[in-house]
Amino acid sequence: MRWLSWLVVALVVLWAVVPWLFTGYDPLNGVPAEKLQGPSAAHWFGTDAVGRDVFARVVHGSVHSLSGAFVAVGVGLVLGTLLGLLAGSAGGPADEIIMRLMDVLLSVPGLLLALTVIILLGPGTVNVAIAVGVGSVAAFARLARAEVVRVRRSDYVEAAFGSGGTFVAVLWRHVLPNSLGPVVALAALQFGVAILAISTLGFLGYGAEPPTPEWGLLISEGRNYLATSWWLTTLPGAVVVAVVLAAGRISKEIR
Repeated sequence: MRWLSWLVVALVVLWAVVPWLFTGYDPLNGVPAEKLQGPSAAHWFGTDAVGRDVFARVVHGSVHSLSGAFVAVGVGLVLGTLLGLLAGSAGGPADEIIMRLMDVLLSVPGLLLALTVIILLGPGTVNVAIAVGVGSVAAFARLARAEVVRVRRSDYVEAAFGSGGTFVAVLWRHVLPNSLGPVVALAALQFGVAILAISTLGFLGYGAEPPTPEWGLLISEGRNYLATSWWLTTLPGAVVVAVVLAAGRISKEIR
């Protein structure tokens, strides 16, 4: 089963990079005469209310969801790691102030925090990604701080200081590289969480504008036809679930 997680992620990445290899249908324009057709050999995921191929929209929409997830993880990873590194290495008042601020962020539900940031920045795919990333900063900071404190007490770090290494040089050469393992594992987990959060916000209408084939928006557009055309929400939703579960599995392997 280990290979299956990597296969799912690799397939979705290929969808984002070379979507034309997987479908020849236009994701934006459909054939009205073929609207609301169920899954078939011609249309694997069926068609929507205006005759667009749903599989083509899922494939072409992967670039929006994946790029947003990468931005979100990048924001959380960079800001969180820097704050955790500063708190764990400086100690004292700086550590207390940063960690108490992170506690405040952790006390706010991630989706609510993301919505607050979106209100400040405005809707849109990039702003949604930044908002989701801000919501993950505290988790990265706490983990990075714990790893920095653990590594900083190691004998080889003390030896590096004793041999005349500067504070910044020791942090850069010894503390940071040896603290990143669990942080990278968390990044893999947060990648799946970010896709789910971005899809949720897209479903609520804060992400990409129609007719952009973003995964959350696809599910949102199909909810009005759930009773008669189940494939409009179920199949894009299944893709989101598969990617989230695969990212979680990969995170466990890295850890």
